[in-house]
Amino acid sequence: MTKPEQTASPTLLFYSYRAVTALLAPFAYRKVAAKLAAHGISEARQRERLGHASKARPEMSASAPLIWFHGASVGESLAAITLINRLHSRLPAARFLLTSGTATSAEMAENRLPDCAEHQFAPLDTVGAVNRFLDHWRPDAGIFVESELWPVTLAAAKARGTRLALVNARLSAKSVAGWRKKLPTARFIMGLFDLLLTQNQSVAKDLLSLGANPARVFPSGNLKAGAAALPQKSDVLAEMRTALAGRPLWIASSTHRGEEETILDAHKTLLRDHPDLCLLLVPRHPERAEEIGAKITQAGLTYVKRSSASPFPEQTQVYLADTLGELGTWYALSPIVFLGGSLLPIGGHNPFEVAQAGAAVLTGPGYSNFLETFPPMIASGGATEVTNALDLARAVDLWLTQPDQLQKAQGAARNYVADQSGQLDVVVDRLISSLSLNSSERAS
Repeated sequence: MTKPEQTASPTLLFYSYRAVTALLAPFAYRKVAAKLAAHGISEARQRERLGHASKARPEMSASAPLIWFHGASVGESLAAITLINRLHSRLPAARFLLTSGTATSAEMAENRLPDCAEHQFAPLDTVGAVNRFLDHWRPDAGIFVESELWPVTLAAAKARGTRLALVNARLSAKSVAGWRKKLPTARFIMGLFDLLLTQNQSVAKDLLSLGANPARVFPSGNLKAGAAALPQKSDVLAEMRTALAGRPLWIASSTHRGEEETILDAHKTLLRDHPDLCLLLVPRHPERAEEIGAKITQAGLTYVKRSSASPFPEQTQVYLADTLGELGTWYALSPIVFLGGSLLPIGGHNPFEVAQAGAAVLTGPGYSNFLETFPPMIASGGATEVTNALDLARAVDLWLTQPDQLQKAQGAARNYVADQSGQLDVVVDRLISSLSLNSSERAS
């Protein structure tokens, strides 16, 4: 592979970071390995974090690219899988590698990656781990999702001629401010990318302010809009519909500590006019189930936990879904979904998954991680913003009592997602062109 153009030189800060991470590598590995072990990940797979591959590099022709995607966790990995599927349809000879850092993302990848792709845990951002990883996999291109700016990894890949892209890019205000304090290093990191595709114009301006080449930066929307709909469990869906027996239902999903009180207050208000209404409460962290159950009881409401496998009594007012991997099933049960992580300044959660299931979206104002998504979605009528328990109760009541308004919101949500997912073809075209993915002149 020929070495692509690089626009800035490494800095003293970069060399210092590289030296420090090498010294801290044993301690960092012990920490990440312990987390993986706690989720039942084997020792062999834990060692992938040190760059020791657990699978062979796929055999392919010299002209076919091995395209490496990296996403931190589940959400980023899902966006990567969306692009893998689209790219494979255009480049059938290509093979793909997806790396991530969490056990849950690995489990998801195992279930949803196509046959042309493999998953590995990402190497730690240290010279030894990264070099072992690159020696084995020899990727032709590296595509990083959202905000994964690992200096050692990016610099080592670029030095070997790997063409690099950052897709679905977003940086928090805090992160941008931090990079601006070390602008020469930021300029070096930005210069490593051959292509930077941002979620919105604001992020594009931030990257340009950090030294990115204007000819390589393009706003391209949120790739999560094009992800496949969440899987549903038909048997669980049928079981729940039988248990509900026609009762109205609304969902509060991905809730965080400090939000459940507001949601339960809203539900108590709704029960005055809708005494048979059920709330399906899905906490972001299921291990909080006991804590949340105590809050439900303190609010004077009855509940059943999903994990208890108890019958669903007719009088149950709250169903506490404290399990993983069933979100798509829950979304299919009700057209009214409130997305948590938004009543407090947490950042919000993915509304595309809700809309793809056919539901309309309610959100609080704290959706900073989806600033490119929620304002236009709200403007289209596909989502409604609420700020407190009374707002939330009124919004749910409107959609319970005026089905025509609910159907209008559902349609607007679906149309918004369809419009956003249309950006994917443009993204794929840019990746193929900028990273030379269809080139037959690729050296071994």
